[in-house]
Amino acid sequence: MNLEKVVFGFFIVFALTLNFGFFVGEFDNPDHHNVYELFAVIIVNLIATVLKFGDRTQMGAVLLATSLVADLQLIAAAMVWGVAVNVTQVGLVPHVMGSIVSLAGGAMLANVTSVVLLIIETVNLRR
Repeated sequence: MNLEKVVFGFFIVFALTLNFGFFVGEFDNPDHHNVYELFAVIIVNLIATVLKFGDRTQMGAVLLATSLVADLQLIAAAMVWGVAVNVTQVGLVPHVMGSIVSLAGGAMLANVTSVVLLIIETVNLRR
């Protein structure tokens, strides 16, 4: 068993499951979406992105692209949260929370794509 591939797969799947955990709940209810969980999702996604650097294959390029999309959307969600709470003092009203969850949902879709590609790549490996 290759430990590097285990760690790689772990962080890709962990990013998806954390993202799903943040996404699930009433769309506009801030009580169902924890800021610390969003922070954890961002950190794990960034780790997964770093692990994808260095793979020079076409599949590696697509995996990196999906990870960058997820990172961008999660950072945007964190920025919307931060601006709403700290800058504009609007707070987590339903339309703001909807934007945050929508961005996290887009990141989750990118993470699902990444996991599906990982599964396809694994199935296509020949011994």
